[in-house]
Amino acid sequence: MKHIQHEEITQADATKLWKLYQDVSNWKAWDHEIEESFLNGEFKVGSKGMLKPKGGPKTWFRLTEVRENKFFSDLTRLPFCKLEFRHELVPTNSGTKFVHRVTFSGPLSFLFSRIIGNKIRKELPGAMKNLAKLAEDR
Repeated sequence: MKHIQHEEITQADATKLWKLYQDVSNWKAWDHEIEESFLNGEFKVGSKGMLKPKGGPKTWFRLTEVRENKFFSDLTRLPFCKLEFRHELVPTNSGTKFVHRVTFSGPLSFLFSRIIGNKIRKELPGAMKNLAKLAEDR
């Protein structure tokens, strides 16, 4: 099992970040590596969506845990590999600490953690800084 994790602190409160998370069709506004994304239905456990990274194939995901203004996770199934994205919001005295963690598991996790993981590791800090700025500007 391989992990990638990054955290940022923003002056915005968790509700502002949460609204940006719920707006799946506009994830590309803060993650510039996303070409297209959408969610079928409400932002709740079991809802399925699609994400197409720039230069990559469409991938389907399912929301596996949702706790409003606190946490959500989604799961993408690849050939012989599962990709779990966890997003945690922790209130601080001056705003919110938010943590994104990506976990690769399964027989081909070693391969996908290199192919996809290297790009995620490189782009995740910038995407999270963009997310913080958007939340602060609201």
